[in-house]
Amino acid sequence: MSMYLYPSFSSFLSATLFLSLFLHLSLSQVEVYSVKVACKVASRFAHTVITSSALNKANSSQEVFFEVDLPKTAFITNFSMSTYTGEVKEKEKAKKQYQKAVSTGQTAGLVKASGRKMEKFSVSVNIAANSNVTFILTYEELLQRKLGQYEIMTQVKPKQLVQHFEIVADIYEPQGIAFLEAYGTFISNELLPLVEKTVTDKKAHISFCPTMDQQRKCPGCDGTLIDGDFFIKYDVNRAETLVNGYFVHFFAPPDLPRVPKNVVFVIDRSGSMSGNKIHQTREAMLTILNDLHEDDYFGIVTFDHHISTWKDSLTKATTGNVSEAKGFVKGIYQSGYTDINGALMKAVDIMMKDKQAKKFTERSVSMIILLTDGMPNSGVSSTPQIQENVRDAMGGNMSLFCLGFGNDVDYSFLDVMSRQNQGLARRIYEGSDATVQLQGFYEEVASPLLSEVDLHYPDNLVNSLTTSHYKQLFNGSEIVVAGRLTDNSLDNFLVEVFAKGVRNRQTGTTQHASAQEWDILYPEQEYIFGDFTERLWAYLTIQQLLSKKETGTAEEKGNATAQALEMSLQYSFVTPLTSMVVTKPKTEEEQEEPLIADKLTEGMRPNGEQHLQGAEQPQPNLILQLEQSVVDSAVDGDPHFMIELPEQEDALCFNIDDRPGTIFNLVRDQLAGVLVNGQTIGDKKVAPDGKVNTYFGRFGIVHQGLGVRLEVTTHDITVSQNGKQAKLFWSDTASLKGANLDLQVTKDRSLTVTLRDSVRFVVILHKVWKQHPYHQDYLGFYTLDSHLLSPSVHGLLGQFYHGVQFEVRDMRPGEEPEKPDATMLVKGQELTVTRGWQRDFSWDVKNGENVPCWFIHSNGNGLIDGNHTDYIMSGLFKTV
Repeated sequence: MSMYLYPSFSSFLSATLFLSLFLHLSLSQVEVYSVKVACKVASRFAHTVITSSALNKANSSQEVFFEVDLPKTAFITNFSMSTYTGEVKEKEKAKKQYQKAVSTGQTAGLVKASGRKMEKFSVSVNIAANSNVTFILTYEELLQRKLGQYEIMTQVKPKQLVQHFEIVADIYEPQGIAFLEAYGTFISNELLPLVEKTVTDKKAHISFCPTMDQQRKCPGCDGTLIDGDFFIKYDVNRAETLVNGYFVHFFAPPDLPRVPKNVVFVIDRSGSMSGNKIHQTREAMLTILNDLHEDDYFGIVTFDHHISTWKDSLTKATTGNVSEAKGFVKGIYQSGYTDINGALMKAVDIMMKDKQAKKFTERSVSMIILLTDGMPNSGVSSTPQIQENVRDAMGGNMSLFCLGFGNDVDYSFLDVMSRQNQGLARRIYEGSDATVQLQGFYEEVASPLLSEVDLHYPDNLVNSLTTSHYKQLFNGSEIVVAGRLTDNSLDNFLVEVFAKGVRNRQTGTTQHASAQEWDILYPEQEYIFGDFTERLWAYLTIQQLLSKKETGTAEEKGNATAQALEMSLQYSFVTPLTSMVVTKPKTEEEQEEPLIADKLTEGMRPNGEQHLQGAEQPQPNLILQLEQSVVDSAVDGDPHFMIELPEQEDALCFNIDDRPGTIFNLVRDQLAGVLVNGQTIGDKKVAPDGKVNTYFGRFGIVHQGLGVRLEVTTHDITVSQNGKQAKLFWSDTASLKGANLDLQVTKDRSLTVTLRDSVRFVVILHKVWKQHPYHQDYLGFYTLDSHLLSPSVHGLLGQFYHGVQFEVRDMRPGEEPEKPDATMLVKGQELTVTRGWQRDFSWDVKNGENVPCWFIHSNGNGLIDGNHTDYIMSGLFKTV
């Protein structure tokens, strides 16, 4: 976890500026004088308490933010602020209390965000003049064993020198501690002696308590060295625990040989994978192929809106085959749309054919690993339908692991689909280390040890079991099963484990579980927090019920939701079904002020961090469902023209640079009576770099035969038909239907124009922060069903509606490594073009999708007919 404590003075500043002001003002007016992180771990179940105190030295009240990054797998169990403590409530009840307070302007709200391993808890409060406040946050989690070790990570960012700063951890493992290490990314040689570590057979004590002088970056300066991650990593000797009416069984047998695996890698190569994503994917795949064992079988499927395979069946991972596969991987380039359903169906088909042909040994483990960064927008696009198709096709014969690359991916869709097929999903974050993230995930599943693992416990002695069947056990991980004993006086029972291993088709083992008195098993009471075994059992049960809530049948989902909610309330866990409410009691001067703490699921997590009270909240992503239509041509941005050519599986792009206020003809079809003109706008003022940006800010659309005229601006849409006029506003979701015209407005997002028996257009509104010093709102224009226009259609976009023939040759390095140059033969001319990509917002209005294209320089000269000035019109509805 990490923590930050700082005062707030303005809700209108950007996050970066906001933080820099915090640092300056906190030193002079609000002092964080105490920070303590205390973690107790008993049998891998961690109980962490974070306490932070601040003093307002000013003569007026100041707003202070308390922020903590805690593990995504953790449940908050309590939060208090000075004398006000929290209570876990059902989410809807908490929400009503919160909204009531918001309507009166009384609430200091909670803001949530997410990182790679952590999620952010943040709350603000006003501190009275010359007063202090103490925040206490408590959360619990079961540490997960990965690659042979457990990890406790504490992110520490106090942002200033702290009078009393302390990290302390007490670990007690009755089975014995195999090894333990503690270190910090920020710890220099001078700070290293301050990391105190005492480890005995079964317990460990770790502490880090630097003084203010030891925290300083330099003698006499106020900067702090404490800024980074503090890690504790350890492993234990293997055994099971049985105490206090509940038992926890940790199963990870040592020295098992690995089982051969059969794996199909399914790699997204659609246009949105352009740039670093596809480069990092290739690099990761080359390393992963090197790590295959010779008794493994593997295959590769790549996809955009077309599906390609390296080979039509899985191949043994010999040196020669791996080398050949590397050559295939090096030739993967991005293009087109995203057919996830088709790609997975192909991978399953390959795997099943080889299984039926008995190509693999029965002891082997079969899996499919999918990497994608986008939404399915080709082939089957309904995510529930894809999930159903994949589950039916796999039929429990293999596992599915899904990697979601970046923030635009529909992670919930991948997560549910993975769990429906005995796998898991993981988000890969965009960044320079994405290759390492991909390799790290593969390492976790690279070495299966057992498959079809069943743990059997005596029915007459044990009930309320958590999941006891697992599809596979991987090297470095462990299986955890918890349950409740029917007889508290029980002193032993037998556990039977059945699984498929490398030596035998069915491996059976019997383990003897022995009970001991609590004070014998856990003699050091300072290491223990309450009935931790019961809470560990409850934690596991709730986690698995939440999973069943997403993947089970309708009846199972309802039952799982009800049980998970009941247990979350009973054990005071903040889960996706509950919220914690901290209420400041009413006084004569003030209303009650509830603070709300929520638990995010991975699919709910926003793309970035939100810090500001009163700041504009980001709108949810809106996906335009364009049925089976394909965007033919579009203009969006500065202004960027994009011509998509599905038959050639490619696209062409060009820019038009002219002064703001210029009106261009985009589409003109005299036979169909259709006209579209667009007027450019500029920035509010010229940016410091002197660049003049132009965008489209107004469109005029005419259908003479239908008597329809539309004027679309960034403020509203005016519709005229046969002398009648109506006006729609971007601020409302609305529709207007008539015999000749259908308009659909999605609030602050998009306008779809459907003309009877004719073409459809989509206009997208790009909202810009109102206080941005330079930029302003602008529009994008997309064409659908352009084949319904006549062959004589023309205009900057219209001339390409029926295709254009071109040839690209002589590809060579360009000015940027990722953007090669080439020679294009088009319309009888040779042009120098550059490979790049353009954002297509037709599917994802908020974020867009990168579409690779050939960029034609100099205002499209040589590609467009004539010169761009030939398309300048005298009015928005004029043809000259």
